[in-house]
Amino acid sequence: MRFRPKPVREWRLGTRLALGLGALALTVFVIVGWVMVASMQSFLDRRLDDQMVISQQGAAKEVEYYGKITKIPPDWFAVVYKIENGELRPQPGDQQPADREEFDALARRALTTDEFQTEYLRGEGKFRLRACQVVKDEWIVVSAAPMQDRDGTISQLVTVGVIAFLAALIALVVGGQALIRKGMQPLSDMADTAHDISSHDLTDSGDLAVRVDGRGGGVEVEELREAFNKMLAHIDTSLAARTAAEQRLRRFIADASHELRTPLTSLRGYADLFKYAAANEPGEREKHLEKLRSEAARMSVLLDDLLLLARLDSAATEPPLRPEELDLSVIAEAAADAFRAGRPSHVLDVDADTVTMTADPTRLRQVLDNLLTNAAVHTPAGTSVAVKVTAENGWAVIRVSDSGPGIPAADQARIFDRFYRVDDSRTRQRGGSGLGLAVVQSLVEAHGGTIELASRPGSTVFTIRLPRHPA
Repeated sequence: MRFRPKPVREWRLGTRLALGLGALALTVFVIVGWVMVASMQSFLDRRLDDQMVISQQGAAKEVEYYGKITKIPPDWFAVVYKIENGELRPQPGDQQPADREEFDALARRALTTDEFQTEYLRGEGKFRLRACQVVKDEWIVVSAAPMQDRDGTISQLVTVGVIAFLAALIALVVGGQALIRKGMQPLSDMADTAHDISSHDLTDSGDLAVRVDGRGGGVEVEELREAFNKMLAHIDTSLAARTAAEQRLRRFIADASHELRTPLTSLRGYADLFKYAAANEPGEREKHLEKLRSEAARMSVLLDDLLLLARLDSAATEPPLRPEELDLSVIAEAAADAFRAGRPSHVLDVDADTVTMTADPTRLRQVLDNLLTNAAVHTPAGTSVAVKVTAENGWAVIRVSDSGPGIPAADQARIFDRFYRVDDSRTRQRGGSGLGLAVVQSLVEAHGGTIELASRPGSTVFTIRLPRHPA
């Protein structure tokens, strides 16, 4: 079985960071080393050139009088040329190379200008050559200085630099990996926490009490740890909300089943009675038929409310509102007229300012009808009911109040729950299905508004705030 190394993308992050740091360091070392060697090479070349210039200038008088050079370093070469009728005649000397071909060529170019040149002399090695006229139009000197020392210094510098840089690179990679591993330990702790979360059964539980503990790792890790814990808290909240929603759904289904079972049972009973009356007591048929209509109408209202709530819950895909420009006071007056006609036992006072806004008039009328019906059903005859409509800072405000016995504090938190009823002294007449206020709240929220309840014995006030012109 052949060993196949992992792709680089599958390596641990610490290893990849350490190797990346090493590659960056190697690039920097190469650039620094190249600059350092090039600078040293240029410096040594300039110093050797300066030495050759000084040497030739010092030998000018000796050449002018004796035609030769005697004071040059022992490992240098020098050839003196005399200029006669435009021709160059080399003069004898002790430190001349065995082959003067490069010297002769450089001396001819020196007739016009001084010149440096680097050449490999046969049998001698690499030399730096300089040709110049030490006496104008009379004498030319070509000197050659060996470059072994210069090359040896550069070679030694390269060797020392490579060894030092490699040692520094190894130390940087090894030490950097250790530091990175230590610095990334908080991230490993977060990964362990994530694995711990995956081992929890969150199917029926809304509790996710797992958090990332610990300190250190730097500002970024602290920010990541804080964000991770905030995310876990958000998930915890979402799980709790989901669990609560599932519980509400189960309760809703149970309540809806119960509410539908009652009229269906009544329908079956009255249907049997109608069948019996049709056969034996024809005079009772209309009475039983009216009961059938009443129960069917009751079930129709319940189903309409359930359908509306379902549409409001899925408003993102099926908008249930048809907004238009309207005057809220007109809707309030219409709702008040209907209330007075249907509930003459209660006194209704309306104080409605002209408030223009964009909303669904049918649904706002439904909101007011539900609130007024709720006030009439749950208060004794003779109770005064009031509706007030005002405009406040870009909001349309509706207040529906009554002077009844009030809603107990224990029931106020759940008063807008679906199918919730208050069974105490405030309820003089059981009516409806417990969906009226739930529908009100959903319609108000669908318009982008809020509804609040303030209740005490002798005063119950529902306050609705709606944006006059939603964005």
